[in-house]
Amino acid sequence: MDGTLIPDVTKLFWGDDLQELSWEKHQRYITQTILEQGNEVAVEWLLSLTPSHTLGAHLPTLRLSEKTHQFWSSVL
Repeated sequence: MDGTLIPDVTKLFWGDDLQELSWEKHQRYITQTILEQGNEVAVEWLLSLTPSHTLGAHLPTLRLSEKTHQFWSSVL
């Protein structure tokens, strides 16, 4: 995948300027939002760009709710 935001991802960023939002510049923000609020399609898109072991390694640096952090810690 090339990092182009898909509809299941862009709908999570309804308050952001989608012309400015890009995977290359905003990976952390996009990752946090998908892990916190995304559906299965959005998570699959994220995993197509970032290996699960990499996401797992970055979990401690992401701003996630405790419940979400615990879930992804066990999954990744």
